[in-house]
Amino acid sequence: MDRETMEYDVVIVGAGPSGLAAAIKLRQLGEQENKEISVCVLEKGSEVGAHILSGAVLETRALDELLPNWKDQGAPLNTPVLRDSFLYLSQQRSFRFPFTPPQMRNHGNFIISLGSLCRWLGEQAETMGVEIYPGFAAAEVLYGNNGEVRGVATGDMGIGKDGTPTENHQPGIELHAKQTLFAEGCRGSLTKTLFDRFQLRQGVNPQTFGIGIKELWEVRPEVHEPGAVVHTIGWPLDSQTYGGSFLYHLEENQIAIGFVVGLDYRNPHLDPFLEFQRFKTHPRIRPVLEGGQRIAYGARALNEGGFQSIPKLTFPGGALIGCTAGFMNVPKIKGTHTAMKSGMLAAEAVFGLIKQESSNDGSLEAFGYEQALKSSWVWPELYRVRNIRPAFRWGLWPALVYSAIDSYL
Repeated sequence: MDRETMEYDVVIVGAGPSGLAAAIKLRQLGEQENKEISVCVLEKGSEVGAHILSGAVLETRALDELLPNWKDQGAPLNTPVLRDSFLYLSQQRSFRFPFTPPQMRNHGNFIISLGSLCRWLGEQAETMGVEIYPGFAAAEVLYGNNGEVRGVATGDMGIGKDGTPTENHQPGIELHAKQTLFAEGCRGSLTKTLFDRFQLRQGVNPQTFGIGIKELWEVRPEVHEPGAVVHTIGWPLDSQTYGGSFLYHLEENQIAIGFVVGLDYRNPHLDPFLEFQRFKTHPRIRPVLEGGQRIAYGARALNEGGFQSIPKLTFPGGALIGCTAGFMNVPKIKGTHTAMKSGMLAAEAVFGLIKQESSNDGSLEAFGYEQALKSSWVWPELYRVRNIRPAFRWGLWPALVYSAIDSYL
Protein backbone atom coordinates (compact mmCIF):
# COMPACT_ATOMS: atom_id res chain seq x y z
CA MET A 1 0.00 0.00 0.00
CA ASP A 2 1.41 3.38 -1.02
CA ARG A 3 1.99 5.94 1.71
CA GLU A 4 0.49 9.40 1.66
CA THR A 5 3.05 12.15 1.07
CA MET A 6 3.15 15.69 2.43
CA GLU A 7 5.63 18.34 1.26
CA TYR A 8 7.23 21.06 3.40
CA ASP A 9 10.18 23.37 3.28
CA VAL A 10 11.38 22.21 6.69
CA VAL A 11 10.36 19.23 8.84
CA ILE A 12 11.42 19.22 12.49
CA VAL A 13 11.44 15.97 14.47
CA GLY A 14 10.61 16.73 18.09
CA ALA A 15 8.61 19.51 19.77
CA GLY A 16 11.08 20.19 22.56
CA PRO A 17 12.79 23.52 23.26
CA SER A 18 15.23 23.29 20.34
CA GLY A 19 12.67 22.09 17.80
CA LEU A 20 10.12 24.74 18.70
CA ALA A 21 12.76 27.48 18.83
CA ALA A 22 13.85 26.48 15.33
CA ALA A 23 10.26 26.49 14.06
CA ILE A 24 9.55 29.93 15.51
CA LYS A 25 12.81 31.35 14.15
CA LEU A 26 12.08 30.02 10.66
CA ARG A 27 8.70 31.70 10.59
CA GLN A 28 10.17 34.93 11.95
CA LEU A 29 12.79 34.93 9.19
CA GLY A 30 10.15 34.23 6.57
CA GLU A 31 8.14 37.20 7.75
CA GLN A 32 11.20 39.46 7.82
CA GLU A 33 12.23 38.42 4.29
CA ASN A 34 8.64 38.36 3.00
CA LYS A 35 9.10 34.73 1.98
CA GLU A 36 6.58 32.03 2.72
CA ILE A 37 8.20 29.02 4.38
CA SER A 38 6.24 25.92 5.36
CA VAL A 39 7.33 24.31 8.64
CA CYS A 40 6.06 21.07 10.17
CA VAL A 41 6.91 19.73 13.63
CA LEU A 42 6.35 16.06 14.51
CA GLU A 43 5.96 15.17 18.19
CA LYS A 44 5.69 11.61 19.49
CA GLY A 45 3.93 12.69 22.72
CA SER A 46 0.16 12.93 22.91
CA GLU A 47 0.54 16.70 23.24
CA VAL A 48 3.40 19.17 23.14
CA GLY A 49 5.24 18.90 26.44
CA ALA A 50 3.95 15.42 27.28
CA HIS A 51 7.41 13.82 26.93
CA ILE A 52 9.38 16.71 28.40
CA LEU A 53 11.17 16.08 31.68
CA SER A 54 13.62 18.46 33.26
CA GLY A 55 14.52 20.07 36.61
CA ALA A 56 14.17 22.84 35.56
CA VAL A 57 15.90 26.12 36.22
CA LEU A 58 15.87 28.15 33.03
CA GLU A 59 18.51 30.61 31.93
CA THR A 60 16.54 32.96 29.68
CA ARG A 61 19.34 34.08 27.37
CA ALA A 62 18.10 32.24 24.28
CA LEU A 63 14.44 32.99 25.04
CA ASP A 64 15.30 36.70 25.34
CA GLU A 65 16.79 36.58 21.85
CA LEU A 66 13.96 34.55 20.31
CA LEU A 67 10.95 36.27 21.87
CA PRO A 68 12.08 39.47 23.63
CA ASN A 69 8.53 40.22 24.79
CA TRP A 70 7.97 36.82 26.41
CA LYS A 71 6.82 38.40 29.67
CA ASP A 72 4.05 40.36 27.93
CA GLN A 73 3.14 37.28 25.88
CA GLY A 74 2.40 35.24 29.00
CA ALA A 75 5.33 32.85 29.13
CA PRO A 76 4.97 30.53 32.16
CA LEU A 77 8.04 31.84 33.99
CA ASN A 78 6.53 32.71 37.36
CA THR A 79 9.19 31.89 39.95
CA PRO A 80 12.48 33.78 39.85
CA VAL A 81 15.36 32.21 41.76
CA LEU A 82 15.80 34.04 45.06
CA ARG A 83 18.25 31.81 46.95
CA ASP A 84 20.96 29.29 46.07
CA SER A 85 22.34 26.61 48.42
CA PHE A 86 25.06 24.06 47.71
CA LEU A 87 25.27 21.30 50.34
CA TYR A 88 27.45 18.33 51.13
CA LEU A 89 25.53 15.49 52.78
CA SER A 90 26.90 12.89 55.16
CA GLN A 91 24.57 10.12 56.30
CA GLN A 92 23.09 12.17 59.14
CA ARG A 93 24.24 15.74 58.62
CA SER A 94 24.50 18.45 55.98
CA PHE A 95 27.20 21.06 55.47
CA ARG A 96 26.66 24.17 53.41
CA PHE A 97 29.61 25.20 51.28
CA PRO A 98 30.73 28.76 52.04
CA PHE A 99 30.47 29.61 48.35
CA THR A 100 28.35 28.50 45.44
CA PRO A 101 30.31 27.45 42.32
CA PRO A 102 29.87 30.01 39.54
CA GLN A 103 28.23 27.43 37.27
CA MET A 104 25.52 26.83 39.88
CA ARG A 105 24.64 30.44 40.62
CA ASN A 106 21.13 31.09 39.39
CA HIS A 107 20.56 34.80 39.97
CA GLY A 108 18.29 36.02 37.16
CA ASN A 109 17.09 32.51 36.28
CA PHE A 110 13.60 31.07 36.73
CA ILE A 111 12.32 27.83 38.24
CA ILE A 112 9.86 26.47 35.69
CA SER A 113 7.96 23.51 34.36
CA LEU A 114 9.72 22.82 31.08
CA GLY A 115 6.66 20.98 29.82
CA SER A 116 4.57 24.12 30.38
CA LEU A 117 7.17 26.24 28.61
CA CYS A 118 7.13 23.90 25.61
CA ARG A 119 3.34 24.02 25.46
CA TRP A 120 3.54 27.81 25.44
CA LEU A 121 6.24 27.79 22.75
CA GLY A 122 4.05 25.44 20.73
CA GLU A 123 1.19 27.92 20.96
CA GLN A 124 3.46 30.74 19.77
CA ALA A 125 4.67 28.60 16.87
CA GLU A 126 1.16 27.66 15.77
CA THR A 127 0.10 31.30 15.95
CA MET A 128 2.91 32.05 13.49
CA GLY A 129 1.72 29.34 11.11
CA VAL A 130 3.80 26.32 12.08
CA GLU A 131 2.00 22.98 11.71
CA ILE A 132 2.50 20.77 14.78
CA TYR A 133 1.37 17.15 14.80
CA PRO A 134 1.45 15.58 18.29
CA GLY A 135 0.93 11.85 18.64
CA PHE A 136 2.96 11.04 15.52
CA ALA A 137 6.43 9.60 16.03
CA ALA A 138 8.95 9.76 13.20
CA ALA A 139 9.87 6.11 12.65
CA GLU A 140 12.09 6.22 9.56
CA VAL A 141 14.51 8.58 7.84
CA LEU A 142 13.84 8.97 4.11
CA TYR A 143 16.71 9.36 1.66
CA GLY A 144 16.91 10.75 -1.85
CA ASN A 145 18.60 9.34 -4.92
CA ASN A 146 21.95 10.85 -3.96
CA GLY A 147 21.84 9.65 -0.37
CA GLU A 148 20.68 12.96 1.08
CA VAL A 149 18.02 13.13 3.79
CA ARG A 150 14.68 13.74 2.11
CA GLY A 151 12.42 13.77 5.17
CA VAL A 152 10.90 11.25 7.57
CA ALA A 153 8.00 8.82 7.69
CA THR A 154 5.66 8.12 10.59
CA GLY A 155 5.05 4.58 11.78
CA ASP A 156 2.30 2.32 10.50
CA MET A 157 -0.89 2.01 12.54
CA GLY A 158 -2.84 -1.20 13.13
CA ILE A 159 0.03 -3.65 13.49
CA GLY A 160 -0.74 -6.86 15.37
CA LYS A 161 1.30 -8.44 18.18
CA ASP A 162 2.97 -10.73 15.67
CA GLY A 163 4.11 -7.75 13.60
CA THR A 164 1.69 -8.29 10.72
CA PRO A 165 -0.93 -5.75 9.57
CA THR A 166 -4.44 -6.17 10.95
CA GLU A 167 -7.72 -5.19 9.29
CA ASN A 168 -7.24 -1.72 10.86
CA HIS A 169 -3.83 -1.21 9.27
CA GLN A 170 -2.96 2.26 8.07
CA PRO A 171 0.43 2.98 6.52
CA GLY A 172 2.53 5.81 7.86
CA ILE A 173 2.80 9.19 6.18
CA GLU A 174 5.89 10.40 4.37
CA LEU A 175 6.87 13.98 5.13
CA HIS A 176 9.25 15.32 2.49
CA ALA A 177 11.31 18.43 3.13
CA LYS A 178 14.10 20.50 1.63
CA GLN A 179 15.77 20.36 5.05
CA THR A 180 15.01 18.15 8.06
CA LEU A 181 16.06 19.13 11.59
CA PHE A 182 16.36 16.36 14.16
CA ALA A 183 15.51 17.52 17.70
CA GLU A 184 14.85 14.13 19.29
CA GLY A 185 16.57 14.73 22.62
CA CYS A 186 19.16 12.49 24.26
CA ARG A 187 19.80 9.21 22.38
CA GLY A 188 17.24 9.84 19.67
CA SER A 189 16.46 6.67 17.71
CA LEU A 190 16.69 8.29 14.27
CA THR A 191 19.74 10.33 15.26
CA LYS A 192 21.65 7.15 16.06
CA THR A 193 21.07 5.93 12.48
CA LEU A 194 22.32 9.27 11.16
CA PHE A 195 25.49 8.97 13.27
CA ASP A 196 26.28 5.73 11.50
CA ARG A 197 25.23 6.64 7.96
CA PHE A 198 27.09 9.97 7.83
CA GLN A 199 29.86 9.10 10.34
CA LEU A 200 28.96 12.15 12.40
CA ARG A 201 30.84 10.93 15.48
CA GLN A 202 34.13 10.40 13.71
CA GLY A 203 36.97 12.28 15.41
CA VAL A 204 35.08 13.20 18.62
CA ASN A 205 34.93 11.58 22.03
CA PRO A 206 32.22 8.98 22.68
CA GLN A 207 29.15 10.45 24.32
CA THR A 208 28.73 9.65 28.01
CA PHE A 209 25.44 9.55 29.85
CA GLY A 210 23.76 10.00 33.18
CA ILE A 211 20.27 9.27 34.40
CA GLY A 212 18.10 11.93 36.01
CA ILE A 213 15.16 10.90 38.20
CA LYS A 214 12.61 13.56 39.12
CA GLU A 215 9.51 13.81 41.26
CA LEU A 216 7.07 16.68 41.66
CA TRP A 217 5.71 17.11 45.18
CA GLU A 218 3.03 19.26 46.75
CA VAL A 219 4.34 20.08 50.22
CA ARG A 220 3.10 21.81 53.37
CA PRO A 221 3.06 25.63 53.06
CA GLU A 222 5.31 26.06 56.11
CA VAL A 223 8.21 24.24 54.41
CA HIS A 224 7.72 25.80 51.00
CA GLU A 225 10.07 28.62 49.98
CA PRO A 226 9.25 29.86 46.45
CA GLY A 227 12.41 30.68 44.53
CA ALA A 228 14.76 28.53 46.62
CA VAL A 229 17.26 26.31 44.77
CA VAL A 230 19.18 23.60 46.63
CA HIS A 231 21.84 21.32 45.14
CA THR A 232 23.60 18.55 47.06
CA ILE A 233 26.52 16.18 46.61
CA GLY A 234 27.69 13.33 48.82
CA TRP A 235 25.45 10.80 50.54
CA PRO A 236 24.00 8.37 49.55
CA LEU A 237 26.62 8.11 46.78
CA ASP A 238 30.22 7.25 47.55
CA SER A 239 33.10 9.51 46.57
CA GLN A 240 33.86 7.46 43.43
CA THR A 241 30.36 7.89 41.96
CA TYR A 242 29.43 11.03 40.05
CA GLY A 243 26.04 12.44 40.97
CA GLY A 244 23.97 14.71 43.17
CA SER A 245 20.51 16.06 43.79
CA PHE A 246 18.35 19.14 43.40
CA LEU A 247 15.35 20.69 45.11
CA TYR A 248 13.60 23.50 43.25
CA HIS A 249 10.77 25.35 44.99
CA LEU A 250 8.17 26.35 42.39
CA GLU A 251 4.88 28.17 42.94
CA GLU A 252 1.72 26.76 44.55
CA ASN A 253 3.52 24.75 47.26
CA GLN A 254 5.22 22.56 44.65
CA ILE A 255 8.78 21.27 44.77
CA ALA A 256 10.71 19.53 42.01
CA ILE A 257 13.10 17.07 43.63
CA GLY A 258 15.54 15.04 41.61
CA PHE A 259 18.60 12.83 41.65
CA VAL A 260 21.28 12.50 38.95
CA VAL A 261 23.78 9.64 38.67
CA GLY A 262 26.51 9.31 36.05
CA LEU A 263 26.23 5.99 34.27
CA ASP A 264 29.96 5.37 34.62
CA TYR A 265 29.50 4.22 38.24
CA ARG A 266 31.80 1.37 39.25
CA ASN A 267 29.53 -0.53 41.63
CA PRO A 268 27.53 -3.01 39.49
CA HIS A 269 24.94 -3.36 42.28
CA LEU A 270 24.16 0.36 42.49
CA ASP A 271 20.51 1.16 41.71
CA PRO A 272 19.98 4.89 40.97
CA PHE A 273 16.27 4.68 41.81
CA LEU A 274 16.90 3.09 45.21
CA GLU A 275 19.64 5.63 45.94
CA PHE A 276 17.10 8.37 45.22
CA GLN A 277 14.68 6.81 47.70
CA ARG A 278 17.44 6.67 50.33
CA PHE A 279 18.31 10.29 49.64
CA LYS A 280 14.75 11.34 50.48
CA THR A 281 15.15 9.91 54.01
CA HIS A 282 18.07 12.21 54.86
CA PRO A 283 17.39 14.40 57.95
CA ARG A 284 17.80 17.54 55.80
CA ILE A 285 15.39 16.34 53.10
CA ARG A 286 12.78 14.24 54.90
CA PRO A 287 11.15 17.13 56.85
CA VAL A 288 10.49 18.94 53.57
CA LEU A 289 8.56 16.00 52.13
CA GLU A 290 6.75 14.77 55.27
CA GLY A 291 3.04 15.47 55.07
CA GLY A 292 3.32 16.19 51.34
CA GLN A 293 2.13 14.29 48.31
CA ARG A 294 4.00 13.14 45.22
CA ILE A 295 1.95 14.17 42.20
CA ALA A 296 4.22 13.25 39.28
CA TYR A 297 7.46 11.41 38.57
CA GLY A 298 9.71 10.35 35.72
CA ALA A 299 13.25 9.77 34.52
CA ARG A 300 15.36 10.59 31.50
CA ALA A 301 18.83 10.08 30.07
CA LEU A 302 21.28 12.98 30.11
CA ASN A 303 24.17 13.76 27.77
CA GLU A 304 27.29 14.29 29.89
CA GLY A 305 30.05 14.17 27.28
CA GLY A 306 30.07 17.93 26.89
CA PHE A 307 32.20 19.92 24.48
CA GLN A 308 34.50 17.02 23.52
CA SER A 309 31.57 14.84 22.45
CA ILE A 310 29.72 17.24 20.15
CA PRO A 311 29.39 15.43 16.78
CA LYS A 312 29.42 16.84 13.29
CA LEU A 313 26.07 18.62 13.17
CA THR A 314 25.15 18.75 9.49
CA PHE A 315 24.72 16.37 6.56
CA PRO A 316 23.10 16.67 3.13
CA GLY A 317 19.48 17.57 3.69
CA GLY A 318 19.47 18.10 7.44
CA ALA A 319 21.06 18.88 10.80
CA LEU A 320 21.08 17.91 14.48
CA ILE A 321 19.89 20.39 17.10
CA GLY A 322 19.42 20.43 20.87
CA CYS A 323 20.13 17.51 23.18
CA THR A 324 20.19 15.03 20.32
CA ALA A 325 23.60 16.58 19.55
CA GLY A 326 24.58 17.02 23.21
CA PHE A 327 24.71 20.71 24.18
CA MET A 328 24.12 20.23 27.90
CA ASN A 329 26.32 22.31 30.21
CA VAL A 330 26.96 19.56 32.74
CA PRO A 331 28.32 21.65 35.66
CA LYS A 332 25.34 23.98 35.32
CA ILE A 333 22.93 21.02 34.97
CA LYS A 334 21.32 23.08 32.21
CA GLY A 335 20.83 22.50 28.52
CA THR A 336 17.58 24.24 27.58
CA HIS A 337 19.16 27.59 26.76
CA THR A 338 21.92 26.06 24.64
CA ALA A 339 19.44 23.71 22.94
CA MET A 340 17.18 26.62 22.00
CA LYS A 341 20.10 28.65 20.66
CA SER A 342 21.25 25.72 18.52
CA GLY A 343 17.76 25.48 17.02
CA MET A 344 17.73 29.20 16.26
CA LEU A 345 21.14 29.09 14.57
CA ALA A 346 20.19 26.02 12.54
CA ALA A 347 17.02 27.80 11.44
CA GLU A 348 19.05 30.76 10.18
CA ALA A 349 21.41 28.52 8.20
CA VAL A 350 18.59 26.42 6.75
CA PHE A 351 16.57 29.49 5.81
CA GLY A 352 19.58 30.83 3.93
CA LEU A 353 19.73 27.62 1.88
CA ILE A 354 16.01 27.57 1.14
CA LYS A 355 16.16 31.13 -0.16
CA GLN A 356 18.42 29.82 -2.91
CA GLU A 357 16.31 28.25 -5.60
CA SER A 358 19.15 25.84 -6.40
CA SER A 359 18.73 24.22 -2.97
CA ASN A 360 15.22 23.01 -3.68
CA ASP A 361 16.43 19.47 -4.34
CA GLY A 362 17.31 19.21 -0.64
CA SER A 363 20.81 17.93 -1.35
CA LEU A 364 22.69 20.92 0.08
CA GLU A 365 24.24 20.93 3.52
CA ALA A 366 23.76 23.81 5.98
CA PHE A 367 27.46 24.29 6.75
CA GLY A 368 26.70 27.77 8.06
CA TYR A 369 24.98 26.29 11.12
CA GLU A 370 28.12 24.80 12.61
CA GLN A 371 30.12 27.92 11.78
CA ALA A 372 27.50 30.14 13.42
CA LEU A 373 27.40 27.92 16.52
CA LYS A 374 31.16 28.25 16.96
CA SER A 375 30.83 32.04 16.73
CA SER A 376 27.96 32.20 19.23
CA TRP A 377 28.00 32.29 23.03
CA VAL A 378 27.20 28.55 23.16
CA TRP A 379 30.68 27.44 22.05
CA PRO A 380 32.77 29.34 24.64
CA GLU A 381 30.28 28.48 27.40
CA LEU A 382 30.72 24.75 26.78
CA TYR A 383 34.45 25.08 26.12
CA ARG A 384 35.12 26.76 29.49
CA VAL A 385 33.66 23.83 31.47
CA ARG A 386 34.87 21.03 29.21
CA ASN A 387 37.21 19.46 31.81
CA ILE A 388 35.02 19.58 34.92
CA ARG A 389 32.93 16.45 34.36
CA PRO A 390 35.92 14.33 33.18
CA ALA A 391 37.80 15.31 36.36
CA PHE A 392 35.38 13.24 38.44
CA ARG A 393 37.08 10.07 37.28
CA TRP A 394 39.59 10.93 40.05
CA GLY A 395 36.83 10.90 42.67
CA LEU A 396 34.73 13.59 44.34
CA TRP A 397 37.30 15.54 46.36
CA PRO A 398 40.12 15.75 43.80
CA ALA A 399 37.50 16.75 41.19
CA LEU A 400 36.12 19.51 43.43
CA VAL A 401 39.62 20.90 43.99
CA TYR A 402 40.36 20.80 40.26
CA SER A 403 36.98 22.37 39.41
CA ALA A 404 37.59 25.23 41.85
CA ILE A 405 41.01 25.92 40.30
CA ASP A 406 39.59 25.66 36.80
CA SER A 407 36.69 27.99 37.59
CA TYR A 408 38.45 30.69 39.58
CA LEU A 409 41.96 30.87 38.11
